[in-house]
Amino acid sequence: MKAIAVIGAGALALTAPFVAQWEGKRNDPYRDIVGVWTVCYGDTRDVKPGQRQTDAQCQDRLYAQIADHAKPVVACVPQLKGKDAQLAASVSLAYNIGTGGFCKSTAAKRFRAGDWKGGCNAFYAWRFAGGKEIRGLANRRRQEMALCRTGL
Repeated sequence: MKAIAVIGAGALALTAPFVAQWEGKRNDPYRDIVGVWTVCYGDTRDVKPGQRQTDAQCQDRLYAQIADHAKPVVACVPQLKGKDAQLAASVSLAYNIGTGGFCKSTAAKRFRAGDWKGGCNAFYAWRFAGGKEIRGLANRRRQEMALCRTGL
């Protein structure tokens, strides 16, 4: 319910399956590509090695993380409110790069200036991890950009 209150049902209906698809789900904690402890759908908050999560816990964590990422995204780019596809893509990007990274990004600056296509195109800059281009991140950014361009 918290996620619906922050971004609305339409954007949440786009965001949750999109993020889940790209993050994948692992019930057992693991170290991600840059060594951060992660569990469920790419969740890094309060993850402890060996602390297995149930499917229900993973689902709860996903919605909580979407809400926690969406709130600062909407705060730094209020123009996204009511633009479900662009908001869903932006929350997905912020889920992956952090809300601080998103709010300082060229994408956010372009959205605030009303340059919607330019903002969507700026997502592609975020395809690197550990200084290397990662094929999975490049693929995710292309899909986020496609979602972001919906209805423009």
